[in-house]
Amino acid sequence: MRRFLAVAATILTLSTPACLAQAQVANQAATRTVTALKQFGEPQFKPGFTHFPHVNPDAPKGGSVGLAESQPGTYDSLNTLILRGVRPRTLGLISDTLMVGSGWELDAAYAHLAESVEVPDDYGWAIFTLRQGAHWHDGTPITSADVVFTWDAIQAHGAPFIKSFLDRTAKVEALDDRRFKITLTGTGEIKPIIDFATTFSPQPKHWWTSNGRDISKTTLEPVLGSGPYRIRTVDAGRSITYERVADWWAKDLPTARGLYNFDIVKDDFYRDDDVMFEAFKAGAYDFRGEYRAQRWTTGYDFPAIKDGRVKTLEVPSELPLGAQGFRLNTRRDKFADPRVREALALLFDFDWIQKNILYGQYKRTLSNFPNSDFGAKGPPSPAELALLEPYKAQLPERLLAQPFSLPTTDGSGNNRAQVREATRLFKEAGWEVRNGKLTNGKTGEVMAIEFLDGTGALTRVTQPYVETLRRVGIDAGIRLVDTAQYQARLDEFDFDATVINLAFFTPPGTELRSYFGSAAAGLKGSANYSGIHDPVADALIEKALAAKDLDSVQAATRALDRVLLWGFYMVPQWHNPESWIAHKAWLAHPAVWPKYDQDYRSTNFPATWWVDPAGKAAQP
Repeated sequence: MRRFLAVAATILTLSTPACLAQAQVANQAATRTVTALKQFGEPQFKPGFTHFPHVNPDAPKGGSVGLAESQPGTYDSLNTLILRGVRPRTLGLISDTLMVGSGWELDAAYAHLAESVEVPDDYGWAIFTLRQGAHWHDGTPITSADVVFTWDAIQAHGAPFIKSFLDRTAKVEALDDRRFKITLTGTGEIKPIIDFATTFSPQPKHWWTSNGRDISKTTLEPVLGSGPYRIRTVDAGRSITYERVADWWAKDLPTARGLYNFDIVKDDFYRDDDVMFEAFKAGAYDFRGEYRAQRWTTGYDFPAIKDGRVKTLEVPSELPLGAQGFRLNTRRDKFADPRVREALALLFDFDWIQKNILYGQYKRTLSNFPNSDFGAKGPPSPAELALLEPYKAQLPERLLAQPFSLPTTDGSGNNRAQVREATRLFKEAGWEVRNGKLTNGKTGEVMAIEFLDGTGALTRVTQPYVETLRRVGIDAGIRLVDTAQYQARLDEFDFDATVINLAFFTPPGTELRSYFGSAAAGLKGSANYSGIHDPVADALIEKALAAKDLDSVQAATRALDRVLLWGFYMVPQWHNPESWIAHKAWLAHPAVWPKYDQDYRSTNFPATWWVDPAGKAAQP
């Protein structure tokens, strides 16, 4: 399911007396019908815009392109709604959402599958009107019945992360074939309406309820969609191939013009990252996003690069990034004490990793909202202190007085000062070294940490950390499992520690509850991998969600960031504010990149790219 950045309201597009009279519902509140939504200020693109500036509206259609799934692994389901199963990341190519982001604003969205949305001043409900002519790939019109069917399926069988985006929607009901109404659990906030509009992707009721299909189960049957592509072939676990829908109902909309130009898109799956790279060098696929600094620095010197058949790009991005780190499962008693977690953070020698493995290419992550204005910087501001002071007794003193930081080293591997401080913290928390093993003084339990890994791609980083932990008496190791088992263990919270990158949407919204909220800590399949159960974090999450202006959102998320950072729920790693791309020379793209690329690691690939016929013809 594609998700697009967007929130709340207001270009007035229909204002005739008849329309306004029709809109007088729900407590006689004044209403407006809009086609563009924005939380703060006015949408950048006004009614009548023809296309987004980062697309080529005249891009030629045709040709085929191959890519590899961004992470090693496989897939075993094409059902996007349910928790069970591993899905291709490209599956969103067959779907449509009610509204889409522009790539130029962090908080705006534009009408797509829904041609308009009617909202009252108190934001207690919304009525969406589906676009005339929108249809499934078999020609069946998309109707409100599909929306209600999908809503009911999500409520009964949906993955918790999907539900978290819709948790303030109480009811969805069809008014007629093209109009449906959502009713919220409260009033005064428009963001839940926008979360629904930009997250919700209807499913075809007539398809799922025929021929014995069951939307509550995994399937490898090509699912019927409505988007720019349909599934052409499924080679289970190895590849999935999409074909462009020539009569896609949305192809002439300003939100789609110039996009989705390839006739064929093939997504290959590799179980090993090195094999995946060697396949690219051999020409097995055409586009690659690179994630490894060592490889980017030393590996892109193969013949196809030298003779110009493959090009490389480094594209800066202003898109807020996800926070990557070792997430510690605090549901396990050994990680319950924050002093233990802080000690583990001290023992990760980032500077040695940066110097010896990352080639100096990354920035240390010291926030849950890196590369953005939503994370904590410096000491708490007055606005943050105003939010934090009521919980002063529940917070560490240093949180209210100093910036969050982690000690640095000279990169030599000599981190004795950090080891001494970590040992002190372990001792304060009741752990001491006995016979060379870090042991709980009361229970006799030896500290053991298993790092769960589903790809092996970060073994080169985890292994040095494991060796450091072993030197202080921790029985540390890496457990490499296949993709399906990895996902199943994450869903069950059956791990000690694992590397997770928690991306967020902007402004941060209901995903905060799934990532950091207490209610999600006990909900299997949620994204609260660390098991965070903190009433202060809960309160700040609600402050962020209820904020009426950007300054208030930022104050709340920065305060929340401090609570999470000083809770040491993760051992922070790093982030890269650039996209590293390699592609066949015959692949073309617009000269302008969107400021806030919705998929920064692929620079809007394949959506905005196309085949250069002359370049393709010149290739040997």
